[in-house]
Amino acid sequence: MKRATLIVLAAALCVMVEAGCGGKKVQMNPATSVPAAQGHADISHDNNGNTIVDLKVHHLARPENLSPPGSVYVVWFQPNGQPAQNQGQLRVDGNLNGEFKTTTPLKNFDIVVTSEPGPTVTAPSGAEIMRQHVSG
Repeated sequence: MKRATLIVLAAALCVMVEAGCGGKKVQMNPATSVPAAQGHADISHDNNGNTIVDLKVHHLARPENLSPPGSVYVVWFQPNGQPAQNQGQLRVDGNLNGEFKTTTPLKNFDIVVTSEPGPTVTAPSGAEIMRQHVSG
């Protein structure tokens, strides 16, 4: 390949990598009732400007062992000053680790994980496990 072609390809690759890595990582804040719980969310944006959230959690307690006991974990997005919106069930494996990925048009909101009696609840009612604010 000619040197000019290699330079153009290298520049294009840098632009693609920068666009794909333009996200940020936010650490989730565990509730005092579950101090061992850990998590973070990788936040990025798609070509339409939507927010992509990739939530990864570790060391969660089994929801039935919490007070009040639950049967599943639910991920909520709560825009500033508005009610929380159920985003779906956070599935946790036998090692108490889980991942939840979704896309939202929201820009400024809290990510909240709660223990709930079922995945289709319409408002948080169980124990809050972790929370973090996302902006931008």
